Amino acid sequence: MLKVLGIETSCDETGASVVRGVDDVLSNVVASSLAQHAPYGGIIPEIASRAQMESICEVVRQAMEEARLQAGDVDAVAVTQGPGLIGSLLVGLSFARALGLAWRVPLIGVNHLQAHLYAAFIESEIVFPFTGLVVSGGHTSLYEVTGIGREKLIGSTRDDAAGEAFDKVAKILGLGYPGGPAIEAIARKGSGEAFRFRCDCGSGFDFSFSGIKTAVLYKAKNLKKIYGELSQETIADLAASFQSAVVEDLVGKACRLVQKSNSRLLAVGGGVAFNTVLRSRLQEEARQRGIDLRLAPKAYCLDNAAMVASLAGRFLQAKKYIKRACLDTLMG
Repeated sequence: MLKVLGIETSCDETGASVVRGVDDVLSNVVASSLAQHAPYGGIIPEIASRAQMESICEVVRQAMEEARLQAGDVDAVAVTQGPGLIGSLLVGLSFARALGLAWRVPLIGVNHLQAHLYAAFIESEIVFPFTGLVVSGGHTSLYEVTGIGREKLIGSTRDDAAGEAFDKVAKILGLGYPGGPAIEAIARKGSGEAFRFRCDCGSGFDFSFSGIKTAVLYKAKNLKKIYGELSQETIADLAASFQSAVVEDLVGKACRLVQKSNSRLLAVGGGVAFNTVLRSRLQEEARQRGIDLRLAPKAYCLDNAAMVASLAGRFLQAKKYIKRACLDTLMG
C-alpha cells in the first residue's frame, strides 16, 4: 500500500506525518513555536519561519522513525503549498522538494484548506456529495463537494475568521493568546445567555465576525465605566455569550446548507472545530435534522501533516498529483 510523507508549515507549527493509504496514520509529529509568539498576542511570521528552519529536520526524522520507515519505503512526499505565511511555506516547500528529488519520488502540493476539509474522513469512509465547513484562525468557509478536487465555495467570511475573532475577543477580555482555548475554558464558568450578541451577515451563507468582536469591546468598556474592573464572573459571561453566538451562527448556516444541497452529510474541520461547545452543538443539531455528521478527530483539527499526507494519498488514488513539481508551480 502507498505510503506518503506529509509536511505542514503553513503557520507556526512544523508538522510531519507518514500515512499508509489514506487513513492509516503511522506517525504524526508536530512542533509548535506558539510559546514564542504568546508575548506578542499573535503570530510573528519571522519567528515562525526561523523556528521551522530549526526544527523541520528533527520533526521529519522523528516522523519517519515512529513510522519505522527508511527513505526507500516512501512512495511520495506531500507538502502544504498554501495558503499560509510565505516564509513558513517556503521552509516546508524547499525541504519537501529536496526530499522528493533525493528519494526520486513524486512531490505533491496540497491546499491547506482542502486538507482541513478532508481531515474529517481520516478515520471514516468518505461519501460524495457532502457539505463542508472549514473553520480556523484564518478561514471560515462553506463548500459543496462532489468529488476530490471538486469543491465549490458557497460562503466565506467577509472580514474576520472565527478563530481570529476568538483571539481578538480574548485580548479584549485580557485572557491572553491563543484566544480559542482561553475563551472556551473561562466560558464554562459563565452563562451564554448573559449578554445578547449576534453575528449579522444577512440570510445567505457568508460569515462576519468583526461586528460581534466590536460589540464585545463596547460592552466591556461600558461595564468598566459602571463597575470599574470587570469581575471574573462578568468576563466569563461575556466569553460564554460571545462563544455561544459564534457557535450558533456556524452551526445554523452549515446545517441550513446541508438541507439546501443534495447531500445529507456535513464534514467539519479546522482549528476551531477543536472547540468542545461547537462539536456538541453540531452533534445535537445533526441528530435533530437527520444529518450525517463527520467531525475531524481532535488530533487532526489543528494544523498537522497527517491531513496533508492523507489528502495526497487520495490524489494518488485518483491519479491527480504533481510529478517533480517545481517550487514556482507549488507557489502558484
